Amino acid sequence: MSSALITRLKGHRVVILIVFDALTWCLALMVFTVLRYDLAGATASAADFAYASAFVVIAQIVLGAVCRLHQGRTAAGSFEDFVLLSGVTLSAGALLAVVNAFGPEQWLPRTVPIAATFLALMAQGAGRAAWRRVLEREMERGDHPDGQRTLIVGVGDAGRQLLHSMLRDRQGTYVPVGFVEDDPQMRNRRVRGVPVVGSTSDLLRVVEATGATAAVLAMPSAGPDVVRRISRLALEAGLAVKVLPGISELIGGQVGISDIRDIDVADLLGRHQVEIDVPSIAGYVTGKRVLVTGAGGSIGSELCRQIDRYAPAELIMLDRDESALHGVQLSLRGRALLDSPEVVLADIRESRFLLELFQERKPEVVFHAAALKHLPMLEQYPGEAIKTNVWGTLSVLDAARAVGVERFVNISTDKAANPCSVLGYSKRLAEGLTSTAATEADGTYLSVRFGNVLGSRGSVLTTFAAQIADGGSVTVTHPDVTRYFMTVQEAVQLVIQAAAIGRPGEALVLDMGNPVRIADVAQQLIDLAHSDVRIVYTGLRGGEKMHEDLLATDEPDRRPFHPKVSHVSVPGLDRDLAHELDPWAGGDRIRATFADLCHRLGDSPAHHVGPAR
Repeated sequence: MSSALITRLKGHRVVILIVFDALTWCLALMVFTVLRYDLAGATASAADFAYASAFVVIAQIVLGAVCRLHQGRTAAGSFEDFVLLSGVTLSAGALLAVVNAFGPEQWLPRTVPIAATFLALMAQGAGRAAWRRVLEREMERGDHPDGQRTLIVGVGDAGRQLLHSMLRDRQGTYVPVGFVEDDPQMRNRRVRGVPVVGSTSDLLRVVEATGATAAVLAMPSAGPDVVRRISRLALEAGLAVKVLPGISELIGGQVGISDIRDIDVADLLGRHQVEIDVPSIAGYVTGKRVLVTGAGGSIGSELCRQIDRYAPAELIMLDRDESALHGVQLSLRGRALLDSPEVVLADIRESRFLLELFQERKPEVVFHAAALKHLPMLEQYPGEAIKTNVWGTLSVLDAARAVGVERFVNISTDKAANPCSVLGYSKRLAEGLTSTAATEADGTYLSVRFGNVLGSRGSVLTTFAAQIADGGSVTVTHPDVTRYFMTVQEAVQLVIQAAAIGRPGEALVLDMGNPVRIADVAQQLIDLAHSDVRIVYTGLRGGEKMHEDLLATDEPDRRPFHPKVSHVSVPGLDRDLAHELDPWAGGDRIRATFADLCHRLGDSPAHHVGPAR
């Protein structure tokens, strides 16, 4: 059927559908009338047949007009269209059956309207389905010799939606040549003419048979183990590996070719989504004045983006890095003039300025994300950890208490559990200061503790990516060293949720799944980049652990409100002890003081596992 004819038919949709439905009714009544009278050895009255046909056709038209059946309320041939069609046709048939049986004159045998109704419905549904297929074939027409021959891994809803999107893509970016599915019951299936050509275990044979050059993992809910296995097999078969986002990232749960992206390390490591209680979050953020310290950092900027969605009365973004403030304002507003009161250029070490700022702006909710976080750098300059991570936190806490902040969330790290580095010690003391403030203030003051954030500035993944791009070797400290990972979006979701479910003085810890070997992550990144660089092991550095802890040895794992969030009671730290720290003392003396203070808080600090200093 030509495109011009299809266009002309679509322009007369209402008339064509009404005429088609009328003809199916007449045909259905005729078939069962002839059968009924032939079996009875009698003949039908043409007038009675005409009366019955006219009645049911008019009923169908009137009911259809009320429901806009013929006017395009639903797409022809869709499930919604068939439901609407069934309601109208069955209702028209029921009216005919009642009038025929109980009216002043019986036009046809009583069984004829009942049987004819179902035949008419079947014919009308089949006609609409055929028309829908004609339209789809028209949209799918065309050869795309330059398109990437693609295997779709998974024949679930996502795979079918992705196939539909590929077939309708006029540019032919991806040409589907087959499905790959491990379920043996799906082996002989065909979807829209595209066959299931094999399982993931025989990808090499499938690639040879189909000439595929790419594979798309159409399994948004697949776990990291499945993604790692399939991506490894696909790479071994010489395929470019693509993936669909997780279910939480898909808009409306719908899948299309615009959602296809390169597989990344977040897919390989897994995403441990936290179920978010949106009403409780909106209850303490919406309409409130919210301040974020360290707003230009990886965590702080994502905090600002997510908090902004809950419509706070005012979002105050504080950072000492003007370029970072420019970046976060640009991501939020689409422009960054840096001339509005929502951005504040300040250092949390300046306690006097912080107090004046808090008194002027009176924030009601504070997220404290400002910190020095690079472990090796703080091992070299431990005094800076005192000034920022300890005294800076104390300055923010004092300013918050002075103006009666309702909720205060301190961003901590897994290195604060059983600390053995300057970073871990300083963040552990910041948790203690936050716990002390919780006993002195009227609001809710708590900490949130999590592991490494995927893609954050200066993270190990960023370093690996740069090393691979440079073509040199990838450096890993130890073959067996492990770390916990999470995406920045998930980390921020936990932080925001914590303020809703956390109790004063607690540290909340996310269940981040199993720790991951850093060497495996490096190798996966090398494989994804199709690079042949090698991994070089450099040895653990001072303050580094072989394996991180999320909970200290004396911290029980209690999860009273959320199955993936542990609540830990944190002993308080006397602010006078924090002020007695000497940032100008030698490195060994500062570490000893840190260790002593953490011991007083109830920790039994681990020994340094890196080389002696």
